[in-house]
Order: sequence, then structure tokens, then C-alpha cells
Amino acid sequence: MQKKKLILVGNGMAGVKAIEEILKISKDEFEITIFGSEPHPNYNRILLSKVLQGDTNVVDITLNDWDWYRENNIQLYTGETVEKIDAEAKTVYTDSGRIEYYDELIIATGSLPFMLPIPGADKRGVTAFRDIKDTDIMLEASRNYKKAAVIGGGLLGLEAARGLLNLGMDVTVIHLAPYLMERQLDPTAGKLLQKELEKQGMKFLLEKQTEAIIGNGRAEGLRFKDGTALEADLVVMAVGIIPNVQLARESGLSVNRGIVVNDYLQSSTPHIYAVGECAEHRGIPYGLVAPLYEQAKVLAKKLCGVKTNPYEGSVLSTQLKVSGVEVFSAGDFTEDDTKTSIKVFDEHEGVYKKIVLRGNQIVGAVLFGDSSEGNRLFSMIRKQTNITGISKVTLLQPAGEQAEGSLVASLAADDIICGCNGVSKGAIVQAIHEKGCSSVDEVKACTSASRSCGGCKPLVAELLQHTLGTDFAAKETKEAICGCTDLSREEVVEEIRAKGLNHVKEVMNVLGWSNDEGCSKCRPALNYYLGMVNPLQYEDERESKYVNERMHANIQKDGTYSVVPRMYGGVTNSNDLRKIADVVDKYNIPLVKVTGGQRIDLLGVKKEDVPKVWKDLDMPSGFAYGKSLRTVKTCVGEQYCRFGTQDSISLGIALEKKFEGLSTPHKVKMGVSACPRNCAESGIKDLGFVGIDGGWEIYAGGNGGTHLRVADLLYKVKTAEEVIEITGAYLQYYRETANYLERTSAWIERLDLTHIREVLDDPENRRALNKRMDEALSIYKDPWKELVEDQKTTKKLFEMIQMS
Repeated sequence: MQKKKLILVGNGMAGVKAIEEILKISKDEFEITIFGSEPHPNYNRILLSKVLQGDTNVVDITLNDWDWYRENNIQLYTGETVEKIDAEAKTVYTDSGRIEYYDELIIATGSLPFMLPIPGADKRGVTAFRDIKDTDIMLEASRNYKKAAVIGGGLLGLEAARGLLNLGMDVTVIHLAPYLMERQLDPTAGKLLQKELEKQGMKFLLEKQTEAIIGNGRAEGLRFKDGTALEADLVVMAVGIIPNVQLARESGLSVNRGIVVNDYLQSSTPHIYAVGECAEHRGIPYGLVAPLYEQAKVLAKKLCGVKTNPYEGSVLSTQLKVSGVEVFSAGDFTEDDTKTSIKVFDEHEGVYKKIVLRGNQIVGAVLFGDSSEGNRLFSMIRKQTNITGISKVTLLQPAGEQAEGSLVASLAADDIICGCNGVSKGAIVQAIHEKGCSSVDEVKACTSASRSCGGCKPLVAELLQHTLGTDFAAKETKEAICGCTDLSREEVVEEIRAKGLNHVKEVMNVLGWSNDEGCSKCRPALNYYLGMVNPLQYEDERESKYVNERMHANIQKDGTYSVVPRMYGGVTNSNDLRKIADVVDKYNIPLVKVTGGQRIDLLGVKKEDVPKVWKDLDMPSGFAYGKSLRTVKTCVGEQYCRFGTQDSISLGIALEKKFEGLSTPHKVKMGVSACPRNCAESGIKDLGFVGIDGGWEIYAGGNGGTHLRVADLLYKVKTAEEVIEITGAYLQYYRETANYLERTSAWIERLDLTHIREVLDDPENRRALNKRMDEALSIYKDPWKELVEDQKTTKKLFEMIQMS
């Protein structure tokens, strides 16, 4: 049977959720094509604030990586926008000139940030907080400027402000209402939140209306309608969102505030559906993830011809932490003559709880400081539970005080644990019993509970504890490498050694992975562990690497790539510079930049040109994309500097050539300074070397990134040979004991510097570690030199590029 052609316009959370649900029902029903305007795979927009705050990175918030699309035979076009729909011909037209036919079409274009139409809104330094690009703008601004203004005191604005505070900026939040988060909180809770955030360093200007953004070219401050002003180098607008309906309107669909849809998400035009923030159902466009996922499930069943209940709207709830403060709200929590309320207020502890009743039914609730009853109350609101006979005060007491047992013990099987993904207590218990889930990560992999905002993780853990008892406690003392297994890094490595495992799929099969294909977290990790354990026998699996490592270049925001050739110790010559210049001209590379690691970065290389650029350069790869030694930064040293005491350039080049191409758990950076003036920033590198009279100081565990860490003094030695010997032993011990994607700064704190010194102090240990290091280094060949010499491999690479 020929598959029907399904096109999804929009690669965001709601649209891709609908595709996930379709694939659960039938993998053979549709030939699926997705168009996304951003150059990224599907990611969790809710967690952008965590990226801004430095708690995670873009890779970690990716919901479906590039491999997921390929494994499900989905054609993904990133960085490409659908500009026109011809409903009569059932075709779409993109900004790249592509024309695609469809049988069924889903529009999931999401929403756009509302930017205040005031003078100066188009100045540099003014941004929304909606996507990865906005996050990057804010991160860049924090490196160069100090004063930030966030317009909007709702959830998104406060998360942006918290992130900017973490980045060291002076942050003021401007809000039109008299208290914060007025859509989710009542005045009492809003004022409590303000008080708590002021303790964290945020400043607030309430009941202020911005009239203009002032500055010459770049934002320099705000002017308000009351005549006052505020200095600011960065202005973040977080005042709301509007459904992105331009494509639908221009294509003739019925549009109000959003794209008008019925109870099965059908638009006014046959074979065209809308889901997510762009859709308007019964007059309401929803902006929270839970109702959007409810819509996606109904739409998937409708498209697959499976009988389903209609989507009849959602009762909204919010349960999360705003800058570390627990907040919950649900339903209609406003007070009027038709409703009564019950309140508990402990000002000393900063706890406030309110439930709102209409007759004998709870219709709304607000919790601040302690949201443990949130799920139970939300369930009662959704079910319209009659509370006649229940003591009203006990509704706001913790479950453990109402009866014996935990909160989860008091929940019914159909009560929702994960509001974002609509996962009930019963579904999680079923996964625990039938699929053997024994950790939060495994429950997330099986059910999607905690996959979105993560606010329900404590409740999922409590449910695991309640269901498994002591078995859960024993298993939770270790950290599984991902949700596909309950095995820790140590257990996986030991099993690889003991059973002589040699392939990623073999590890998954033998060790009982719950997901036969693994996931984007475990596949690269297993590939590394196999290579670390058996460097001479194991053949690196390119398909198990991240896309940047497979491409040997870093993908950029616009879908182009960045190519960085190796420059040992930051030293170059006229021949290599001519090669670079010729390549730049030949391939019209738009930006050539000297990096912080003393190399030249070629930015804006087209995807199809990457292999040809490497071939024409004929220079070693700088591994700017790799989990390996990236750079060895050096100062000019004693040959030229009047302060230099040692030959930093020679040592830097020797280190870089010695450990070039070494596979490590995460990227490794080094710095070699010829004197304590530290011009190569040796004190904030993974390994840093400082020349002193009569020798070298070796520093370890530094990090110059978001989580700044000053390196610890590891050793003082006399010769360059001792430096290389200790470096080899240190790096090999890191390779053998670190978790995959664990930086040396985190590893050294976990293992403790004293322990690491004890290992390296033993001469026999050092010799054994260096022997294993030499084995690992013996297999290194520059990957691009192999590729350009092997035409078959190059052809395969081109095919991989097209699939990417």
C-alpha cells in the first residue's frame, strides 16, 4: 500500500509531539516531511531558561536529535520556511524554492514574541526570549555589558532575569501590573515572590509603562511614561506571545486570534490541521505545553483513523519552580461573590496556600513556597470532585498529615503526575511493573513523564520509592548512563571488559537495553567507553557520534559549518596562511576569525563544501568539534618575552602533537605560560602549565566557561619530560574514570584532588597509565586525511551529509 504524504510545517514541541504519537500508532501510514525555520532539531523551548542560567546546554534540551528523524524515515528540512500553501493543489512552497505535495498537512507554526511597538525597539541590544538565537544574544551581551532590563514580570521574564543574574548582570524587571505573575498568582503570592526574588538580587519597577528605548544605535536605557528613566545595555522583552498565523491567513484559512480549529484540530480547509500555540480552539489559543500535547494526541488518532474522544479544551495549571521558589496555580483562583476561599499563610516560613470553592467543588488553587499538594488539588479540579464531608482545612495539609503514607499513596490511578505530558500515576506504575522501570530517567524514557519542564521529577521519584520500596533506594544510589538502562557508567565499563564486548549494538543487546536502538545520550557514550577499553581492537562507530563529530565541523545557527584547522601551539607559517586564504576565496567563506585558542576559524562553510574545504586545506583537523584535546594556548615564551622563564611554545607544540586526536570524555583545553604573568590563561584550563625559575607548575581542573573554576596546583616539576609524563597519566586516569560528557573541572571535584595525586604519586601507576595512553594514541590518524585519500569514504560522507 502506498503511503500517504504528510507534511508538518513547524519543527517545534507541539507539531513533533503529534508526529511522535502518529509513529506510536503506525509507522507505515505516512511518508513524513517536516519543515523548520530554525537550524536545529526539535528542542525543549521550556528549558531555554536553564541554558541561559548555565545549568545545561542546547544538546541536553534536544528532544529528538538528528538521528531520530533518520531512524523514523522523516525528511527534515531545517532553516527552511514554508511561505505559501496552495490548498487546491495540495502543495506547499518554501523560501528556498522547494515545492512539495501533501495528502495531509499539519500547521504547527507556534507563536511569535510580542515586541512593544515603541521607539527604539529595533535597536541593537533589544531582544525577545523565545528561541536559541535569543538566548545566544543574551549570553553574548552578558560578556560585554553589565546592566539589563527585562520588560515583563511574568514567568518568562522572571526566568530571563534569573539567567542574567547568574551571568553576572545587574538586572531590573519592569512590569505594568502591581504584582508579579498576575496570570498565575494572586496579589499575596505575587508580593511574596517579589520579596523572595529581591533577596536573590533582582530589582523591580512595578506599575511602570515603557515609552521608549533610548540610545545611539544600541540600547542605552529605557524612558517611562511617568518621565523617569533607567540605564540598560540589554533590553529583554518578555511581555507575551501572539499566535503565528500569517501563513494560514495568506493561504485562505479561517483565522481569528489563532487558526480556527474544531474538536479534532481540523481547520476550515479540508486536509489541513493546526496544533499548538498557533491554533485557536473554542475561542482559546493555548500557550502552555500540557494542552498542546493533549491536542497532539487527539490529532494523531484522527489522522490515523483511530477512534478518539474529541478535544474539548483544557483546565490550565502551572506547577514549577520560579528561580528556586515553588509555585503552583490551577483553574479559576480569582475571588468574587460566587466563590469562597480557604487560605493558609505562614509569612515567617514564606508559605501561602489558597483554594477557591464554588459550592462544594474546588475550582482553583494557588500555592507558594510549598506545592506538594498541587497534583492532588489539580486532580480534584479536573474531576470536579464533590468535597462534601471532607474537612476543608485538611485539603491544605500535606498528604502525610491527612493519613498514613506518602502523597503518591493518596493519588488515584488516573490522577496526573506529569501535567505537561498528561502521564497518570497508573501509567507510571504500569511502566514500573511491566517494563521494569526503576529510575526517573527510565520512567521518562518509557512514559515521557518529566520530559518537558521537569517539575514532576520529585513526584516521579516518590512514586518509584512507594512502588519499589528498598529496591528503588538501592538503585537510586547510582546514576544510570541514560533512560535506556539502569546500569551506571562503572557497571557498563566493567561489563564491556568482562564480556569482551566490541560493538555498540552488542552492548545494548547483551546488557538488556530497554530501547533496542539506544538514544542520543547512550550511543555516543558507549562508543567512547568501547574505544577507551579496547583502543587497539575497537573500530570507531561514526553513526554513534554527534553530528558535529561526524561532519568534522561545528554546525552554526544558520545551518552552515565552522571549520578549524590545527595550528600547533598557535604557531603558523606563510604556507598555511596562503592555503587558508585560497580556500576562503574559492568557497566564498564569509567570516574568518582568530579564536581564543589561537587558531583561525572559517565560519559559514556550506554543508556540501565541508569535505572539499578540508581536502584543499590539507591541514590537520583542529578538533574544534570533538571530545578530545582542542587547543594548547601558548605565550611567546623566553625566546622573545623579557619576563619569560621557560620555552612555552616548544612545550605547547610538544603537548599538542603528543595528545592530538586523543578521545576524551569531554573537550580538553590546555595553556602554557612562560612565567607567572600567565598570558596563556593557564589557571583556567583543564590542564595549565606555568614556567617558574628552574621548572614548571602544573595546574588541573580549571574551567573558563559559564561555571568558572580556577585550576588547582597539581605538581611542581623540573623538566618538560616530567610535564608530559604527568600529563599523560593524568589524562588517561580522567579517560578511565570520568563519566562521558563530564568536564575535568567536575571530575576533579567528584574524585577529589588528593585521591588523584595519590594515584599519580605511585611511579608504577604512572607507567601503567602512560602505557595505556600510548596504546590509545597509536591508532590516531587524521580523519580528514583518510577521507580525502579514500574516494569511497568521501562519497559515503556526502551521503551522510545529505541525510543530516
